[in-house]
Amino acid sequence: MRILVVEDELKAGEYLRNGLTESGYVVDVAVNGSDGLHMAQELRYDLIVLDVMMPGMDGWEVMRRLQLDKKQADTPVLFLTARGTLEDRLKGLELGADDYLVKPFSFAELLARVKIVLRRGSQARQEDLLEIADLQIDVPKRRVVRAGARITLTNKEFALLQFFMLNQGQVLSRSLIASRVWDMNFDSDTNVVDVAVRRLRKKIDDPFAIRLIHTVHGVGYRCEVEP
Repeated sequence: MRILVVEDELKAGEYLRNGLTESGYVVDVAVNGSDGLHMAQELRYDLIVLDVMMPGMDGWEVMRRLQLDKKQADTPVLFLTARGTLEDRLKGLELGADDYLVKPFSFAELLARVKIVLRRGSQARQEDLLEIADLQIDVPKRRVVRAGARITLTNKEFALLQFFMLNQGQVLSRSLIASRVWDMNFDSDTNVVDVAVRRLRKKIDDPFAIRLIHTVHGVGYRCEVEP
């Protein structure tokens, strides 16, 4: 598998390249956001390890531009940053990142996170085509269509919608959603699940007459066509 590391600190970039290469991955390194974005658009990567704090184009902006590129929007992204506040972590996840690792970190932890993200992205156990009402997901093509209209989702929004549709009619708690979609333990002080559901609803529910994602007060959410 091929990994792109975008890290402006040369020693850190080489450290990551060497460690990931020894672990069996093919690794390219970009030393700034502009080069990283160009490389991501030119080559197909299985994962992008992206530093946030970089001069010029920072990691936030690289992520935003990747999400606008239909060919790259589904590439998993693992953010690396020294900024570990709750606000920063939520920002990274809301932009569509698959994971967020705060510096300093051990290489063993990074490698474990990399394996989880890659495994999640390569799993083929889900059905190829998921449907509910007039909403369809083509999983291999990562295409979402409702009432004939194409809907563009971030990587995390797609995973969230896919999880809802694989569990139609079931009440899904916030803790279950957090563990399955983000691989994180649910913190009652964290509203990342509610924020993500709200953003997803704006795209796949609000413009249409029939609502598909319903709030189960005090518990979580349910995806179904209500009578």
